[in-house]
Amino acid sequence: MMASLFLSRFLGLVRDMVIAGKFGTSHATDAYTLAFQIPDLIFYLIAGGALASAFIPVFSEYLHTKREKEAWQIFSSVMTITAVAISTLVVIALIFAVPLVHLMAGGAEKEGIVPLVALISRIVLPAQIAFFLGGGLMLGALYSMQRFAVPGLGPNIYNLGIIFGAVVLSLFFKQGIVGMAVGALLGATIGNLVIPVWELRRAGAKFKPSFDASHPGVKKVFKLMVPVILGLSLPGVYPVILRSFASYYDGGPSYIYFSNLLMQAPVGILGQSLAIAIFPALSQFHAEQRMDMYRRQIASTLRTVIYMALPISAFMALAAHQIVGGLYEHGKFTPEAANQVSICLQLFCVGITAWCVHPVITRGFFAIQNSLTPTIIGTIITAFFIGSVYAIKGTSLGLLALPLASSVSAILLAITLIIFLIPRIGGLDIKGILLTLLKSALATSVMIAITWGVLQTPLGHITAGHHTSAFRIIGLFLILVMAIPGALVYFFLSKAMKMPESSYLDKAFARITGRPQKSQTPDQLIEATPQAEVFEEPGSGSIDPMEGA
Repeated sequence: MMASLFLSRFLGLVRDMVIAGKFGTSHATDAYTLAFQIPDLIFYLIAGGALASAFIPVFSEYLHTKREKEAWQIFSSVMTITAVAISTLVVIALIFAVPLVHLMAGGAEKEGIVPLVALISRIVLPAQIAFFLGGGLMLGALYSMQRFAVPGLGPNIYNLGIIFGAVVLSLFFKQGIVGMAVGALLGATIGNLVIPVWELRRAGAKFKPSFDASHPGVKKVFKLMVPVILGLSLPGVYPVILRSFASYYDGGPSYIYFSNLLMQAPVGILGQSLAIAIFPALSQFHAEQRMDMYRRQIASTLRTVIYMALPISAFMALAAHQIVGGLYEHGKFTPEAANQVSICLQLFCVGITAWCVHPVITRGFFAIQNSLTPTIIGTIITAFFIGSVYAIKGTSLGLLALPLASSVSAILLAITLIIFLIPRIGGLDIKGILLTLLKSALATSVMIAITWGVLQTPLGHITAGHHTSAFRIIGLFLILVMAIPGALVYFFLSKAMKMPESSYLDKAFARITGRPQKSQTPDQLIEATPQAEVFEEPGSGSIDPMEGA
């Protein structure tokens, strides 16, 4: 999952470089960004992220307790009912696209781009059907069956679709940005619907259209979803809030778009990939009443996320101007725009570790089939986020209030969720988690000092200014190479402090290179890796979620 999402984020950077060079921070880019307000509204109305989170624990419970036929019956009913509900909402949104744009992106009127925003919205709206049915339910079923490799292709194909739309399809439209929207629709459909259907058929899925909602498992899925639908999730709603407020600043939607996407790279590669990988295992541990394994697994994963996210967020904040300059500052993307995006990125970096922790903790709640608690907490923190944005948007911070408020809110959300999860799972190794945070912070401070010194050399400014694409890519590569001394110091300091999280990197490299590893007990493996090795009873074999990834 980490490898797949790393490739996805790399393609995402290529996609953003293409968008930046071809459209810059123009009205067209603002229109493309704001056009996703309506599709995102549908996603959050039906709690798209919660659909998979509610489905996987229930599906896993039946699948891993020798009730496979009932598991597929639940899958069929939830799939059919959800398909009708989502299709209905998409049709309504297609009809009322223009008034919805006025409602959710008021700043678009000032720029005179309402018709273009509505057009792009209508093009990308059907993609929500693919995201819900394929990216939600179908991938949820595959994850429950410990199949991680093929599902990981979805985000990559989606990004390739957008790149294809920007480079090729844009040539066939008067407004080139429309071609990029068409590419997004194609990528979403192929990556999140066609490929999951193909993989499910290979896995022996048994689907039969059914509106039967009387099965206890079907009722449980929708029961787990209801609180999330009625509540507000900060990760779900904050992009919509950001874009809405940013639309009142000249170039604001584009600045927030590019900086937020860079911030999402480590969040996806670390937080989301590890959360996806351990979620089926946590659900299985809970279904089989092995809560000691559950507690050790989630604590180990949290420590690993903190260990890896903290130095990455520090480096991104330190080298924000070099990263943004190397990726975006070409074509129609001006140095002034690069500077604004860099500052926004630095403020987003404050919350990266918290954003990485959040999906792991949330999956912890969903794995024990508790969706109410994280929903209530998420709603309260979201209200705080909206209030803080209102409170500081009129200050001298201006647009910068948005990334700052989101980072502070993310930190509050992560801490609060951990506090409320502890009594529901019978405890958590908070001492070990805090010790990892402290040691990682110490090692990161040394890494920052070394990296800062390296970036002060002439090579540290190689990405500044408008250069050819090849020159900028080489410059960005050199910037990343210059981070290696600091990274090595961080790694060896963590080993010197005997941090168990450092052994995960050794294990990961061994898995990649194929070199033999020392024989380990199940308990040692859980301590050493965040991707849960799901251990069955003696003699029954084992299931490795990393197999084939």
